[in-house]
Amino acid sequence: MTVRRSAAALATTAVLLGAAAPVAVAAPSPSPSAELPAGLYGTTDPTYDGVWRQSLAFLAQKIEYVTPSTQAVDWLVGQQCDSGAFTSYRADTSKPCDASTVMDTNATAIAVQALVEINQRREDANNGADWLKSVQNEDGGWGYNPGSPSDANSTSIVIGALARTGVPVGELTTADGSTPYTALQTLAIPCEDKDGGAFAYQPGKKGELTANLDATAASVLGLMGKGIASGTSNAVKDPSCTEGDDLSPEQTAQNGASFLADTLKKQPYLEQAPMPGAEDSTPQPDYGNTADAVVALAASGHKDKAQASVSWLQKNATGWAKQGGPAATAQLILAAHATGADARSFGGVDLVKQLNSMGPSPAATALPSPTPTGPQPSSGTDSDDSGLSLGWLIGIGLAAGAGIGFLLSMRRKKQQP
Repeated sequence: MTVRRSAAALATTAVLLGAAAPVAVAAPSPSPSAELPAGLYGTTDPTYDGVWRQSLAFLAQKIEYVTPSTQAVDWLVGQQCDSGAFTSYRADTSKPCDASTVMDTNATAIAVQALVEINQRREDANNGADWLKSVQNEDGGWGYNPGSPSDANSTSIVIGALARTGVPVGELTTADGSTPYTALQTLAIPCEDKDGGAFAYQPGKKGELTANLDATAASVLGLMGKGIASGTSNAVKDPSCTEGDDLSPEQTAQNGASFLADTLKKQPYLEQAPMPGAEDSTPQPDYGNTADAVVALAASGHKDKAQASVSWLQKNATGWAKQGGPAATAQLILAAHATGADARSFGGVDLVKQLNSMGPSPAATALPSPTPTGPQPSSGTDSDDSGLSLGWLIGIGLAAGAGIGFLLSMRRKKQQP
């Protein structure tokens, strides 16, 4: 879940060619004459990450009891094709999607998760989930685009979306009996091998598996059937790598968590290779991947192994988040929430306020922050979107008790921004 996990401009080409996961890069700034769509979060060119950053913002806001504006939700749903799929970004939504439209499994999956979590437009979320099921590969997984080779990141985020819509992922089998979990487990490096427990993004040309930290963090969540905003597991475990050929998805996920814990034990942050052609060949800290690893460790019962990384993020990543925009800020909020840190005072920065300022004014905001000690928001899987979920109502009650009033906007019919 890097600022745009699959990247940017090279995403489609790279995945279709079966290349390794592309490095995340910042989206280019729009030209001075370009106008950003109303309702969109962020100020950079949305061509490659519009749906992604909007959805990630919603997920982070939900766990902090922030209700996104109707305008923002309408913008996201307006990006959806009639088939249920999303692209990375559609500049002209008045034109229907056709055979030339490049569908994006990652954008679809995160949009589905976001709509489920905010408990709005459930029919549109279900439509997206149905499309994802229809483009499952024969090996049980998903690629970045329909028909492209399965990869760990795409498969994991689709699993999270389907699980949040109530689909029994383990029963989603292909003709040969493969499931989404099967696809992920084939990318797991055996414990007895070098980098044992880690996951590859995709197999190499000769079928070899090369450890990929981003793919590992994603796969831990995927094999546990959890979405991006998964929070913390109450079952605290000692990370270990279990050998064997007949492991359960949970055991394989724990192997991945063990690899992440061992890696972060050496230093509290993950690194990314320098960009091709960069003058400085020294690996640089990867703030986004570190935040993802924190979420994966917390979700798999190893929150204690992520504390040093959270502290490091508090000291070093807030400037990156502000520059990176809504997606980067949301990643830090998710990491803070998963480990019990205060997202409204994270390294001296109110990340929630910062995120809210990057888009349309929210319909409602509850204070104080629920992250450190407050109740967890509900799953939002109820198909009835006529009202706020139980978790949000609890948040509203807390706010009222503190003497804070706020206006709940009436949901309007779908509008094009």
